[in-house]
Amino acid sequence: MLQAEATNVNLLMREAHDELPASQLSTIQALQQELSQASGDSARTAVLQQLSGRWYESGYPAIAGHYAQEIAETDGGERAWSIAGTTYAICVQRAVDAKVREFCTQRAIVAFENAISLNPDEVQHQVNLALTYTDSPPPNEPMKGVLMLRELEQTFPESPLVYTTLAQLAIRTGQFERSLQRLNQALEIDPSNLNAICLLAQAHAGAGNATEAQRFDQQCRNMQNEN
Repeated sequence: MLQAEATNVNLLMREAHDELPASQLSTIQALQQELSQASGDSARTAVLQQLSGRWYESGYPAIAGHYAQEIAETDGGERAWSIAGTTYAICVQRAVDAKVREFCTQRAIVAFENAISLNPDEVQHQVNLALTYTDSPPPNEPMKGVLMLRELEQTFPESPLVYTTLAQLAIRTGQFERSLQRLNQALEIDPSNLNAICLLAQAHAGAGNATEAQRFDQQCRNMQNEN
């Protein structure tokens, strides 16, 4: 499934054990002991969920992703693979160490590809895969993630998510007029799309449209309060 990995989870765990406060380490060690004694898939999954959560809360999404992946390998379901991929994707965004970043990139890609294979019509999985390539592009294909998103625009022309994702990337690179175009397309499909409305406040602010930025910012706050 995976290419030769830049590091391995056992090494990451050893390094983390040396860094964790004693109270957090004792909790994790107790859960690891409980995992070794758990019998049956449901019992193991319950402990794996706790371990993944503890490692994530402790600031180690790479290790949290490992346990989420173990759940997905047992469960075999679309949602489990999506959760594993999302956890690894967070690691990709946060990792400072290049080896950890590469480790999480490879595993996020595999997890999202598994989720896509189980439900090819779920655009969220495909957007997540494209964003992984955007956040950690292959050296020989620096635009791969963006190109994947543009392909998704053709495949899922009625998906606001694709347009808001492209808009976010445009905002990130200072292309505010382009982001406004994408966000307006999203609102044409879904006039009450909260993400598009909130992003429009940022895009208008970046484009120097203070009045519109303030209007959409207020609308964003009102909708968030309603939710």
